[in-house]
Amino acid sequence: MQFGIKTSQQDTRWADMLAVWTEADDIDVFTSAWNFDHFYPIFSDSTGECLEGWTTLTALAQATRRIRIGSMVNGIVYRHPAVLAAMASSLDIISGGRLELGIGAGWNEEECDAYGIQLGTLTERFDRFAEACEIIKGLLTREFTSFEGRYFSLTEARNNPPGVQQPHPPICIGGQGERRTLPLVARYADHWNCPGPDLDTYRAKHAVLQDACAAIGRPPGEIKTSMHLRVPDDGDPAPVAEAAAAYAEAGVDLAICYLPPPHTPAVLEPLAEALTPLAG
Repeated sequence: MQFGIKTSQQDTRWADMLAVWTEADDIDVFTSAWNFDHFYPIFSDSTGECLEGWTTLTALAQATRRIRIGSMVNGIVYRHPAVLAAMASSLDIISGGRLELGIGAGWNEEECDAYGIQLGTLTERFDRFAEACEIIKGLLTREFTSFEGRYFSLTEARNNPPGVQQPHPPICIGGQGERRTLPLVARYADHWNCPGPDLDTYRAKHAVLQDACAAIGRPPGEIKTSMHLRVPDDGDPAPVAEAAAAYAEAGVDLAICYLPPPHTPAVLEPLAEALTPLAG
């Protein structure tokens, strides 16, 4: 099993988050580090402070050298997919080929209403997301991309320079919806993040993903799977290691350890020590 860390930009200080990432970069058991893509806090008072995700991620890319980086996940509703593809390619270059591109349909009504962003109905969100997935994959892999859809239109669009990783930075899609999300994972993703279910639910959702892969002739083993594991407020690593062992037994490839604020690098060494026997 592989292990990552996640620090959301809510209710934290830049210096504290930076200290966590630079420390994790020196601990081999942690292979990736993630932030989130929200403008307001989502687990606490939404009027609190929250640093913007892409600028923060770019700065953290420059502050680290080894660990893979990503946002779990970027809401398509916030940015035109062509702009997002260009941002991803640029950050892949800046990071030396360490970017994981997380994408999702978006869901936060409070943020969208406040910023005048049209979130739309659930059907509209996923219709737009499906278009965006096709556009992003095209721009990351082809010299020119043309597209005509309900939400987006491209004419011989270029994404130059391309990213370092070939054929493109790994695409991670987050979500567990059986009708729309998992078929899109099967078609476009290199990595699937299944947010928060218990083991039985994960197994059931993974079976749906396997069926979706079979329907298009794709080996499901090509898609890495991940889960979030929340680190307790007191930093105790024991329940995290226990949960990781159970998810590893169920076939999860990557456990992302969600660190609570206030962020401190002091939690990392005990966490790494508890997780090392499971790493591989």
